[in-house]
Amino acid sequence: MEFFLDSANLAEIEEALKLGIIDGVTTTPTFMHKNGITDIDGAIIKLSKMVPILMIEALGETSDQIVTEAHRLLSLGLDKKKTVFKIPVNFEGVKACKRLHDEGFLINLHLVYNIQQAYMAITAGANYVCVLVGRMQDQGHDALGLVKEIVGVIKEYNYDCKVMFSSVRYPEHVKDALTLGAHNITLPWSIMKKLAENHLTKLGTDQFFQHTRLMTIQVKSVISDSNPIVDIDCKVPDALLKMTDSGMGAVTVVDRSGILAGIFTDGDLRRQFRKIGDRISTATVGECMTANPISIDGEALLQKAADIFNANQVDNIIVTEDGLPIGMLDIQDMVKLDLLN
Repeated sequence: MEFFLDSANLAEIEEALKLGIIDGVTTTPTFMHKNGITDIDGAIIKLSKMVPILMIEALGETSDQIVTEAHRLLSLGLDKKKTVFKIPVNFEGVKACKRLHDEGFLINLHLVYNIQQAYMAITAGANYVCVLVGRMQDQGHDALGLVKEIVGVIKEYNYDCKVMFSSVRYPEHVKDALTLGAHNITLPWSIMKKLAENHLTKLGTDQFFQHTRLMTIQVKSVISDSNPIVDIDCKVPDALLKMTDSGMGAVTVVDRSGILAGIFTDGDLRRQFRKIGDRISTATVGECMTANPISIDGEALLQKAADIFNANQVDNIIVTEDGLPIGMLDIQDMVKLDLLN
């Protein structure tokens, strides 16, 4: 099934073409008007140089006018083999289609609402018969039934014509087009972007990324540049200032030799205040800290850190290198990486 973008927005057309799977673009004067385009011919020329196949309107009230307009557009420098002229299906459109077909033009007879119109278009040599499925459904018509009928007629009589499934409203329409055997579908960028999306796919992909990070990233590569450290004799108010300045909920406590001695957290503050009251303002962190804190080597993988967080229900793990503290891993660092819930 050929895959066409329904648009006149140059930015989204460029983005869609990056997919590498777009067979062409269909556009209308209405699309151009909505996108602020005033030079229709200029836009058509630009689009023709961007896309594999371009479908454009050849407007006219009579067959002569339609044929004249198709020739005028072609004279702008369009490639006859890469340009499809869209014509509404009616008696004048059918006559114009036959004439242009005999001259080697590619034609899309559109606004088809019943099998009789489709038959007239096919016998006049239309390369495409276009059913506006979404619009027909809005008006209460059995558009899917019509697509099925036209596909069946083309197959039964071996006509050289393709059914275009257009006026796509939602991704489910793409499934309908494929199921019914439509040869071509044209849809807006907003719908096209949703075709490869699925909540379960995203969950699976996120899990792959999560497990990869856990198994390949070292702890030291994700810790904050801030490394709040105080010595064991530091007064609690001074430690709180350092904790606040660092933006973390804890400070590492070292002894007079710089060796890890403990960790002082906001949880320790609350517990000690409940225990010793106002005297905490003169107490040292050595009196209030949690001794023998949980630590992890900076070269350890994040999986080990995740296991520690899950097993110990702590908010901070001190990160060391050669036994000396080099930083602190906060549980929120893991949450931001989607490694913990």
